[in-house]
Amino acid sequence: MSDSHRVTLATEGLGIRFGGHQAVQDVTASFRAGELTAIVGPNGAGKTTYFNLISGQLAATSGSVRLHGQDVTSFSAARRTRLGIGRAFQLTNLFPQLSVQENIRLAVQSRAGVGMRMFSVWSEQKAVNQRTAQILEQVTMGPLRDQIAATLSHGNQRKLEVAMLLALDPEIFMFDEPTAGMSVDEVPVLLELIHQIKAMRDKTVLLVEHKMDVIGALADRIIVLHQGCLMADGDPAEVMALPLVQQAYLGSTGVRHE
Repeated sequence: MSDSHRVTLATEGLGIRFGGHQAVQDVTASFRAGELTAIVGPNGAGKTTYFNLISGQLAATSGSVRLHGQDVTSFSAARRTRLGIGRAFQLTNLFPQLSVQENIRLAVQSRAGVGMRMFSVWSEQKAVNQRTAQILEQVTMGPLRDQIAATLSHGNQRKLEVAMLLALDPEIFMFDEPTAGMSVDEVPVLLELIHQIKAMRDKTVLLVEHKMDVIGALADRIIVLHQGCLMADGDPAEVMALPLVQQAYLGSTGVRHE
């Protein structure tokens, strides 16, 4: 197996119970570098809960999460982040009263281990500034560099969140409905950013998404969850053509449930 297709992340029998409700049940799946996996299913299927179990926001009641074979199930979300699991959180990672440039610079500094030291080495600060400028250009937010994050449009806030994730340079990128609430004009820019991440070939990308056109444009593979269980896993066209997926996800009439 080539390096770009090595298994980086896996869940084995992963599950969580809330009282008498089994929200995620016995989900076993592995994810590879250079691959974008879309996780789909009807509302209440357990998609975001599964994401929360992987990133550490929720503690599993059964099974395990493994990163490069290491069991990280007991690790905190912060520790998993340091090990390379990056999660986009629908704006909660932004510093609303700081500018676009300041938000990205803080993420770059965090990744580089360069603090806001009064006498920090000039070369370190120069490298931080260069990387910040590079990411601003990559996400096409240069003209907005001085705008306060809280005043950005929803679409630009989502772009800024992706920019900060890029600055942290995780090995695993996790996106939970990244295009939710975005205008038709804003969606293509965000999809291009995810395309760029996927094109790096050494990154593993997980995507929860409802829009089938987005899934069709990005996914190498689809996982279907239904009532917390893994229902299907494989090639996008083959998975979406399965009768059980048509019934559970698209509905018997072919009309997709939101």
